Amino acid sequence: MANLKDIKRNIKSVQNTQKTTRAMKLVSTAKLRKAEEAARKSRVYAQKIDEVLSEIAYKINQYGSVANESKFFEKKDKIEKVDIIFVTADKGLCGGFNVSTIKSVRKLIDEFKSKKIKVRLRAVGKKGIEFFNFQGIDMLETYIGISSSPNYEKAQEIIQDAIKDFNAGTTDKVIVVHNGYKNMISQEIKINHLVPIEPPVSEQTETNSLMEFEPEDNNAQILDELLKKYLEYSMYYSLIDSLAAEHSARMQAMDNATNNAKERVKQLNLAYNKARQQSITTELIEIISGVESMK
Repeated sequence: MANLKDIKRNIKSVQNTQKTTRAMKLVSTAKLRKAEEAARKSRVYAQKIDEVLSEIAYKINQYGSVANESKFFEKKDKIEKVDIIFVTADKGLCGGFNVSTIKSVRKLIDEFKSKKIKVRLRAVGKKGIEFFNFQGIDMLETYIGISSSPNYEKAQEIIQDAIKDFNAGTTDKVIVVHNGYKNMISQEIKINHLVPIEPPVSEQTETNSLMEFEPEDNNAQILDELLKKYLEYSMYYSLIDSLAAEHSARMQAMDNATNNAKERVKQLNLAYNKARQQSITTELIEIISGVESMK
């Protein structure tokens, strides 16, 4: 027979857990509203600057002269070394949010290694760092505390180190991987091949182009400034987008945990009532048996 005190203790424990998960859900919901608004506004700017750079890449690919002056548009026949910057959360309790990012990074590593391409990792977020440390995989740079509170200065620091190596020829490609915000209940992995910048594949680019670009000397300085902003903001947007997705995933995970705790309390209450009824029935049988034996 189940111990009534143990069942009651379990019920109390699950109810306390339910209160915690419900509170965490409310906190994540409140944070998500702010993060979602920031991600929405940043997404518009990020998309526009990405479109502009893609169109410039298309124009440069036609003229060819400026492409020789900028490594960012240089197409390499053979890639030997790749930098992967990936973003995970500093905290857990957000379902498969971090696992999805880690799986995508592992998949990229395996793909590049199968092609004999060396991969270097730059990790943002405690959870991703802990995983690769546990796996014994070396990381070039690690950043903790940034994914929880993104700011433009930190994004600059992360991307500048990677771009410095790219310009020096130490690496041939820079990729940013993060789990981005899709909507309130879902997230999606985003893999951004940051540099070198490649022209769009669409055949409509030339006919839809609104930009008149000539490879003149004064364009080189403008292009450098635009490239700097593009790279920095792309990294910054990845951090903001990842934070919104993290809150979304945690809100959903805590909602599921709260519902599971509620269901568990029901099951434990049923078990408690059955055990109590069984205890009462046993006592009645013992009393009746005692009375009968005295006759």
